[in-house]
Amino acid sequence: MKHLLTIACVAAAFALPQPIAAQDSGRFPPLRADQLSPAQKKWADSIARPPRNANFAAFPYRAYVRSPALAAHLTNLSDYVRWNTELPARLTEFAILIAARQWNSPWIWRGHYTLAVKGGLEEKVALDLAAGKRPEGMKDDEAALYDLATQFYRDKSVSDAAYSAAVAKFGERGLLDLIGTMGYYGIVAMTLHTGRAIPPDDGTPQLKPLTP
Repeated sequence: MKHLLTIACVAAAFALPQPIAAQDSGRFPPLRADQLSPAQKKWADSIARPPRNANFAAFPYRAYVRSPALAAHLTNLSDYVRWNTELPARLTEFAILIAARQWNSPWIWRGHYTLAVKGGLEEKVALDLAAGKRPEGMKDDEAALYDLATQFYRDKSVSDAAYSAAVAKFGERGLLDLIGTMGYYGIVAMTLHTGRAIPPDDGTPQLKPLTP
């Protein structure tokens, strides 16, 4: 199912440029348009159009632009997992929040917390996740996703029971799409951590520090 209703919100929350003071660590310094190679400009122009409406000088794009060929593949993958799977936005956004929690990425969390709630995820589920707890009150498919993700992040393995539960809820295609979603946001998180990207405080509930 294409998540058309979330496109404008995603663009505003995640893709558009943020105040330089909130994200400028000196790493991957933003480039000017006149500094771009033809390949970089072609990619930058492609993300400036709807539905993304993104600024290549904002994270994570200001890092991606360093490798425009890779950037094109990454943004194509991003577009697919966010808007073009058959999964409801509730599950897609929950998968992204799980990745944000696992990678301790406040930038990704800030960009997708509101989208997850708007998509139908109970706010209490998101807040429990932010606190590092197994969320209470999850729907059956959310619990199947959480258990699957917990196993491959924590155990580096997936049990037969978790696999069977995930296939029963999502089908094999949906399961792979969820893996792809969390995998893509792992790349985003690594990019943001490398760039020391710090999001502005906009009132979004924050990730809590995890106890070792």
